[in-house]
Amino acid sequence: MTMFTFGYEGVSIDAFIARLKKANVHSVLDVRELPLSRKPGFSKKSFAAALNEADILYAHLPTFGCPKPIRDRYKVDGNWPTYVKAFGIYLAGQKEAVAVLARFANKTNACLVCFEADFNRCHRSMVARAAARVGGPPVTHLTIKEEFPDVAFQAAA
Repeated sequence: MTMFTFGYEGVSIDAFIARLKKANVHSVLDVRELPLSRKPGFSKKSFAAALNEADILYAHLPTFGCPKPIRDRYKVDGNWPTYVKAFGIYLAGQKEAVAVLARFANKTNACLVCFEADFNRCHRSMVARAAARVGGPPVTHLTIKEEFPDVAFQAAA
């Protein structure tokens, strides 16, 4: 199994689903705290319906969304290291949820989804790494054209 991450920024719903299918993703785990989007097809109900039509399971996991105070601070100061530290502290308090995610991801090719195209600047990478550290499958980051093994986690292991 593989735990993928993928951000939908700059991608249409049809291209997004085609990319998931190409990577053999079976389950999409939406890690946005609030699964709303101005981008057509990516708000919770329409996203779930489109994925269901493509035979891909959808689940919203708000526990793994970045809490509003952390997001708001980042919008003001743009300080990525501070964001990473704050979200890391939050995520450390979600041990049971991370363990459940790891167990689930070991049973299916799952993909953690959020908005940001750059997996290096998105909390979904931190969530995926946390699950991998507790026994989840290896992490691979998808873009519309490529796949990137999570070398940051591998280097730390």
